[in-house]
Order: sequence, then C-alpha cells, then structure tokens
Amino acid sequence: MATKPAAYNKPRTILEDFEKRERNFMSPFGCLSSESEGRLVPEPACPVRSAFQRDRDRIVYSNAFRRLKHKTQVFLAPLGAHYRTRLTHTLEVAQISRTISRALYLNEDLAEAIALGHDLGHPPFGHGGEMALKEIYSATFSHSKQSVRVVDRLENNGKGLNLTREVRDGILKHSKGHGQILPKDRGKLAKTGEGRIVRIADIMAYLNHDLDDAIRSGVVQEDQVPEPCVRILGRSHSDRATTLIQDLIFSTTAGNEGMRLSLSDEVAKGMSILRQFLYDNVYRSWRVHKEFVKAKKILKELFQFFLENESMRLKTLEEMEMPNLSQNGDTPERTVCDLIASLTDTQALDLYSSIFFPSPQV
Repeated sequence: MATKPAAYNKPRTILEDFEKRERNFMSPFGCLSSESEGRLVPEPACPVRSAFQRDRDRIVYSNAFRRLKHKTQVFLAPLGAHYRTRLTHTLEVAQISRTISRALYLNEDLAEAIALGHDLGHPPFGHGGEMALKEIYSATFSHSKQSVRVVDRLENNGKGLNLTREVRDGILKHSKGHGQILPKDRGKLAKTGEGRIVRIADIMAYLNHDLDDAIRSGVVQEDQVPEPCVRILGRSHSDRATTLIQDLIFSTTAGNEGMRLSLSDEVAKGMSILRQFLYDNVYRSWRVHKEFVKAKKILKELFQFFLENESMRLKTLEEMEMPNLSQNGDTPERTVCDLIASLTDTQALDLYSSIFFPSPQV
C-alpha cells in the first residue's frame, strides 16, 4: 500500500506554509488570514485551508448559494440561456474581485468569499422583490442585511455558517443602491480593502452585464448607449470590463492613511454616465417596471397568506430546509420575511399559482 506524503502526517504544516506565503507575498494593506478577528463561535483551525478559504467553501456549499441560479438579476425568470441570473452575477463579481485583489497584492480568498456571499439574502424578482419587502415588512429591510442573516441564522438548520468577522463585514457593507460607490463616511465602508474592492466590483459587474442583457433583450439598442460611455469605456463587454478593472488598479494609491481605491476622473465620468443611462432606460423602463409591479403583487399576497396560515408556513419552511426561528423568539412577520426572501423566482411563481389559482375540477 502506498504511503501518504509526509505533509499528511503533520496536520498544521500545510496551513502554516500557506500563511507564511501570505505574509511574504501580500501588501501591508491586505488582510492576512492568520490575523483574522475570528468567528462568532470559536472553532479549531483547519490543517489545510485558511479561515477565508473555509468561508468561501461554506458559502459555495450552502442552500442559499444554490438558490441564486433561479433568482432574477434584471429580467424576471429569463427564458434565454445567456441572460444573467443572480448566480452568474455573483460569479462575475467574484472573478473581478479576485483579479483586482491579486493585482494589488491583497487577499484573494477574502475578496472571493465576500463576493460569493454578498447577494445570498437577495429576494426573488431582483430589486422589485427587495422593494416589496421594504413596503410590507420593514422600511429597513435590505438584501445586504438579509445576506448576513442568512449566513448567521438561516443556513445549516439555524446554526448558520459561522463565518469570519471580515467576511460578514464585507457582505454587510457591499451595497450602495443609487448612492456613492465609495462614500466619504468610512463607517459605511468595509473594514478591509478586500471588502471595499467587492463593493466596486459589484457595480462594475452589473453595469457591464446589465447593459449587455438590455441590448440582448431589445430594451435598448446599441446605438442608444451614450457616446462618452463607448469612447471612454469601450463598445464590447470585454472592453468595458478591461477598462474598468485596469483603471481601478492603476489609479489606486497608497500612503500613510492606507490604500485609497480610486478611478481616474475620465473613467469615473464614463461609469457615472452609464449608470444613469441604465437607471433611466433599463431599470426604470416600462418593460422592466411593469414586470416588477406584478412581482411585488405576488410577494405581497404570499407574505399575507403565510402570515395567516401557520401550517402552510411551517410546511414550506420544511420543504426549503429552513429553520422555524419563531420557536426561538422571532415574530411570525420576521419568519415570513425570511421565507419570502429565500424563495427563487420559480418557487414564488409556483407557490402563487398553487395557492391562488383554482384547480381544474373533474
């Protein structure tokens, strides 16, 4: 029988060698996995993987991550094979985050883990679903807070994933809505450079691929894209991604106050013009908006139904492998919000049909 390599007889060697490589390679502005602030519940280290690598793996193997493949990015329940979903968006954010982090000598594993987890709590039907829960549950609802709730309380039969504080912080502070990409208030920014990179990578990804999908769907025509966007950022998806990523890398500076992520004035202008163009012509377009209105109606009626029907609520939670946290003191409204936010587009549509549509009678 073949003997095992010597490394297998020394459980900590692989991890120690990896952490040593990190210290020798990474910029002083990067977050070393060996210096993580730790987890909410302390646990033994893995002999092979770093803390952030374990977080990445836990996210990828979670139920919430798998559900992203059937959640809307912009176009509801798209039938075309090439439209983005919330999952493919997440993978693009992770790829961009790793590329930037690698070029700046930061922690790629931390950036990837944050990126893979940043939208786990996003409701079905894109931002229409998020707005519905703001209206019917709480004005303070946000998909970033819900994503942290997913990894803290909803996954693993209510035990959560017990992620590191750095990953949880990056997930919580990734979202910017229509606000500043990097606000001046540092309290709104992730504590790590890797978390801040994910915040920028998120908008780079969605501006680029949402335009791609909008042209593919016919919501806008390619010749409608503002001339400065084409001239500054490029005409194709590849050109725009390359311009945005490289500009951030080469415009970022470091000094006594730390690393300052930034874009050149010209690229920032092109990005701002493209962002406004998408809001005016895609996100708020009649074709997209009318579908979101329908989606909001579906989620509102499902919310009320599950609030009033405990047996169906418990049955659906069980089918979705979600815990019933009302047993631990959560209100029925909080539990129903968790349920609605966790649904995929197809689950929401199927539930609405089975609950509210009459069945054929023999």
